[in-house]
Amino acid sequence: MPDDSQLLRQFAANRSEIAFGELVAHHVALVYSAALRQTNGDAHLAKDIAQLVFADLARKAPALSEKILLAGWLHRATIFAARQILRTERRRQIREQEAVQMNSLSAESENADWQQIRPLLDDALNRLNQTDRDALLLRFFENQTFAQVGASLGTAEEAARKRVNRALEKLREILSRRGVTTTAAALSTVISANAIQIAPAGLAATLTTASIATAGTGTTFTFLKIMTATKLKLALSAVVVASVATAIVVQQQTQTKLRGENESLRQQIEQLQTDNENFSNRLAEIGDAKKLSDEQFNELLRLRGEVGVLRRLTNQLSKAQSENQPPSVQTSSGQNQAEQFSPEDLFELHQFHVVSAVKEIGLAIREYANDNNGQYPTNFDQIKNELVRTNFNGVPLNSIELVNIGLVSESTPNVIMLRESDPRENPYYHGIWSRVYGLADGSAQTIYGDSANAGSFNDFEQQHSPQPNQ
Repeated sequence: MPDDSQLLRQFAANRSEIAFGELVAHHVALVYSAALRQTNGDAHLAKDIAQLVFADLARKAPALSEKILLAGWLHRATIFAARQILRTERRRQIREQEAVQMNSLSAESENADWQQIRPLLDDALNRLNQTDRDALLLRFFENQTFAQVGASLGTAEEAARKRVNRALEKLREILSRRGVTTTAAALSTVISANAIQIAPAGLAATLTTASIATAGTGTTFTFLKIMTATKLKLALSAVVVASVATAIVVQQQTQTKLRGENESLRQQIEQLQTDNENFSNRLAEIGDAKKLSDEQFNELLRLRGEVGVLRRLTNQLSKAQSENQPPSVQTSSGQNQAEQFSPEDLFELHQFHVVSAVKEIGLAIREYANDNNGQYPTNFDQIKNELVRTNFNGVPLNSIELVNIGLVSESTPNVIMLRESDPRENPYYHGIWSRVYGLADGSAQTIYGDSANAGSFNDFEQQHSPQPNQ
């Protein structure tokens, strides 16, 4: 059976989904379990963290050293990813999750020692040196024998045994400073019995496919899109349930509004289908000189996915209308008030439109460059012949701005040439701001920051700015 380094090399060389799938299947329990501990047992959030970790692995695989111990790398990546997500969670959500977790723990009657150790374990592991941490991860979190641990660390079996015992004692000392009184033997037993939980069935296959698909986008916070999409599905389910409960009090005004919004969604689908077809045709024309990059192909798939999202929304509305059940929620006054989509759902839909707009403008710029000896435009007036419209499903042209004017070209594919004029705050994840960027290669990337200040996006902009010698 190939080892981790061989599978990494195979994936980095030819993007082998089989090789990456073996890596995910091998390490998914370690990542998922660490994520569970970091999120106080929130399975949904743990899956999101696992998605981010394996997406980062897929993206960074070509740059990873052949000598790296993947278990240690994944554990540190999981802790980092979990901390990123948890910083963005609202305090109310955290309190609710802790309450649910406490109820779950009470029902399961977990071991008292594990209750005390669990919230401190990952931080304590992170304070060990790399070799000690790797030894414990291999022994207790991946259930390897001392012989296997020794082979992974490049030592003999007996040396591996001593390394694990010393590392376990160091871990006990760290925990003792946090108020946990236990012996090394007891600590070994508690960790062995509780540290690893079985990952949900099918999670490895899902992570493999999704991680490879998102690796080409270069977006650090892809997990937020996954979380928002999941919430959208839940919101639609809640709308249907609420409709059944209030079917008797259907009002004519609500029916009229429902039909209007249904028709509006159908018109958006028709427009998107037209945009999608034009998008594909124009990409094909540009492709005469250059094949599509992975980023361009992924963006094309995402645009087509937008049509599918809107079609599903329309189907839900049509079903509610045919059953004479307008989506509604009950207000505190007891009256039914129509509420088709929440602010966060509308935010996500608008996000689709912004990305689509940036892609279309980017294609127009590249068409202009193809006709002008590779020279990129310095203002939008220069591409008025290539750009057939100035409003993209509610996204006006003046909400997009050119960046690095005169410095971008086909030789700088990763340099920013467009960006959304102002960042936008996610109405559900308060404190998370997003901004869409268009690169010189025609791809679009959504970047997330922790404030509306320009400094929140400095890292990405500096990484994708022209080099001094360009």
